[in-house]
Amino acid sequence: MAYVSVFLLMLSNSSCSNSNFDIIIVGGGTSGIASAIQSSRLGSKTLLIEESNWLGGMMTSAGVSAMDGNYKMPSGFLKEFRDSLVSHYGHLDSLKTGWVSNLMFEPSIGNRILKDIAGSEKNLTILYGTTIDKVVKDKKFTLKTKENAVTYKSKILIDATELGDLIPKLNLPYFIGMDSSKRFKEDIAPEFSNDIVQDLTYVIILKDFGKPMTINQPKNYNKNEFICSYDSGECNEQDKKLWSNEKLISYGQLPNKKYMINWPINGNDFYVNSIEMSDEQRFINYEKAKEKSLRFLYFIQTEMGFSNLSIDYDEYPSKDGLPLIPYHRESRRSKGKVTLTLNDIKSPYTQQNSLYRTGIAVGDYPVDHHHGAYSNYSNLPKLDFYPVPSYSVPIGSLVPENIDNFIVIEKSISVSNLVNGTSRLQPVVMQIGQASGVLASLAILKKKNIDQIKIREVQSEILKNSGYILPYVDVDSEDLNFISYQKIGACGILRSEGLNIGWENKTLFYPNSKLDKNDIYLDDWMMFKPEEIPFPEKMTIKNILHWIYKIKEEPSLNQTEYYEVWKNLNLTNFNLQRTVTRGEFSVLLDKIIDPFSKVDINYYGNLIIK
Repeated sequence: MAYVSVFLLMLSNSSCSNSNFDIIIVGGGTSGIASAIQSSRLGSKTLLIEESNWLGGMMTSAGVSAMDGNYKMPSGFLKEFRDSLVSHYGHLDSLKTGWVSNLMFEPSIGNRILKDIAGSEKNLTILYGTTIDKVVKDKKFTLKTKENAVTYKSKILIDATELGDLIPKLNLPYFIGMDSSKRFKEDIAPEFSNDIVQDLTYVIILKDFGKPMTINQPKNYNKNEFICSYDSGECNEQDKKLWSNEKLISYGQLPNKKYMINWPINGNDFYVNSIEMSDEQRFINYEKAKEKSLRFLYFIQTEMGFSNLSIDYDEYPSKDGLPLIPYHRESRRSKGKVTLTLNDIKSPYTQQNSLYRTGIAVGDYPVDHHHGAYSNYSNLPKLDFYPVPSYSVPIGSLVPENIDNFIVIEKSISVSNLVNGTSRLQPVVMQIGQASGVLASLAILKKKNIDQIKIREVQSEILKNSGYILPYVDVDSEDLNFISYQKIGACGILRSEGLNIGWENKTLFYPNSKLDKNDIYLDDWMMFKPEEIPFPEKMTIKNILHWIYKIKEEPSLNQTEYYEVWKNLNLTNFNLQRTVTRGEFSVLLDKIIDPFSKVDINYYGNLIIK
């Protein structure tokens, strides 16, 4: 792309003199850097190829440095990144500067933190200023770049590009735009499919200079283009909730008197479907998006009274002071082993497949689609903040069909168009990246193809890294029994409740609630011999322990022995006649029987009975 000078830079002790790697990741964005760090930490020789000179993609290079959602589920590397921000700014509350997010930061700081973390990984090599020209799949993947004559080879290839650009290079099927309601039976989808994608945005990072800094009037400026972006008193559109000019600006307030301008209501969102365009065509249209953002800036300065706010030229290494890339909300969507649909999120336990059992990432943001800049917006489905429970992303959505050892991440995973409206958010994308690094590295370590790796092994590694596989907002990852709750929930033996309360989308596990017989689902679990060993009528500690030891085909214990078992599991309030809690039952089942590890699952969430 024209916005990047071409250069190569290593960020580790590794050398590119040997062009053979275990894993190659193309795209150093939100998912790509998480994937690269995770795979290198697990011992895989990893190459990350990035076309700009920054890391972090949408949350840094594109300027969307406001992390949306997952505040109560800071999973895995997401928590590590958040904690690094806290260390830099001094306190978690220092990140709550704007009202759109509880986690806001300067893009340049995010980039610096990611580079610092990556620089400490000895198995990781990063090429900046590098784009892929050709990909060939044989026994290995061979990549040729546009910038140099070196070819790079790896067993496993991961597409972490912003638009899923490796998918067509490998001649794999994919989808673009809206799905018809018939395709996935999603009742709020349009009747017919189309190629309409979400608006993109060329974000602007402004700084308060304390004095007038009004830019020259941009070409084709007309204030009426933005008159309905706030409650100006001049807007004739009565159907929109309009905010004050102060609210518009403080929406994206960052630390150190900086402001992120990423305003969807008649602001700087811009419509273009650039996915299938050439690099040259994309560049032309992104320049148009920049022009719209500059017009909006001039409007902010001259009509809204913020002449003291202007472009912070120190934030980005670009001539115009704007981000290195636009913010893409949508890309190609691969055709994976499974596809996550809105119905899977809304009602995970009533679908044909039990995809919740295969979770590798979690999210809690509503389905949020930006289409306001599209010319025929009024005829599109209204998808602003459609509520959903918090949810899991299935591992099969990262693994395309009909190709070995290729993983797709970022915003190109196999989800419906509607689900993309929530799975596209930074916290989810970062977790998806980390999970891909786990999956790829396990395949390297075990010398197997990625679809031969047991899903439970991937999930166990994620849990070991303080990651979530199920979206329980009432169970903190620092809880001593967090992993047991996650495992038993992922077995489907205990189920959760999805709720929408105001702006919050949540799923509750209720670990402290008393266990009820109707809470337990053992229908497809032959190992529990439900016909031979019926579940007890009363959920007392004594009855549950007795039932568990019958399953294990071991003699029942006396009271003293039961107490020792209880104490050794770090459980408290021992009373054989007391009703056990859901959390306690999870710990007993996990620690004594361990159904999670003993019975594997397939991509559909079905138990693999041997």
